[in-house]
Amino acid sequence: MLSLEKIVMKLILVPTDFSPISDNAVKYGMDMALAMGAKLMLVNIFEIPISFSEVPLVTISVEQLQKLSEEKLGELKHNIDKISGGKLHVYVESRLGNVSNEIEKICNTLNPYAVIMGTRGLNAMGQFFLGSNSMSVIEKIEAPVFIIPPGVRFKPFRKVGLATDMEKVSERIPIKPIKDLVSFFNADMHVLNVDYHEHHVTSYTTEESLKLDKMLSDLHPIYDMVENKDVEEGLNDFAEKNNIDLLITVPRKRHFLEKILETSTTRKLIYHTTIPLMCIKMKHEELVSKTLHS
Repeated sequence: MLSLEKIVMKLILVPTDFSPISDNAVKYGMDMALAMGAKLMLVNIFEIPISFSEVPLVTISVEQLQKLSEEKLGELKHNIDKISGGKLHVYVESRLGNVSNEIEKICNTLNPYAVIMGTRGLNAMGQFFLGSNSMSVIEKIEAPVFIIPPGVRFKPFRKVGLATDMEKVSERIPIKPIKDLVSFFNADMHVLNVDYHEHHVTSYTTEESLKLDKMLSDLHPIYDMVENKDVEEGLNDFAEKNNIDLLITVPRKRHFLEKILETSTTRKLIYHTTIPLMCIKMKHEELVSKTLHS
């Protein structure tokens, strides 16, 4: 097991809107921070209510929203202090603005180890708003984003799955943070590739597989080929049947058409995952370094 000094795990950031879904994400973040010796920051980002009615409505002021936000954050901090016995350093912050923009600002300033968010509403509209916020945050920040389904509690990772299509692995997969996390928890590493009758197999698949195996050699990964027409369904099904504690996905930079059609695998996983999801991408400096040495 690696010592904490060898892993940059200073701060875990959890945005909350005080809903049951985000409350669950806060609990997950608290337990994960305790397990990893990290600090916890809770942030509530609120927006000014907008009325589209021609009839004037009595709306709550920004000052009242700020006060309400700070009171609720104070209650959350008090509860966490009580549950953790004061063992966890908890910071709270209330902000006015757009959720993803404010999270990006915080991440640029504090460089947290991870952002933890709840997702998936009880209806289609809830799925849209929660899923859209999660995707927007993932696209804007470089820190890993953990997506936590409703009702899922943190437990030390014993089995970690890495979803990959075996394309350009050295350019897309940020190996170090994955290796650090898996090594810290002494977890089994499963590399998951979903295909159907080898429909996506190319002349480069074997070469890419060998590259990835070399990159992950310290972890002694187990390779699992998942036969399914639907990628996210195949990943979720495998994860549930094989007791995967965390599923890692590496979001691609989306093309314009995909943004319109909303067809990315990561987006679909966010809407429907039943397993904690870690979305991680190559940091800018890593991309520059790989480009210079290629």
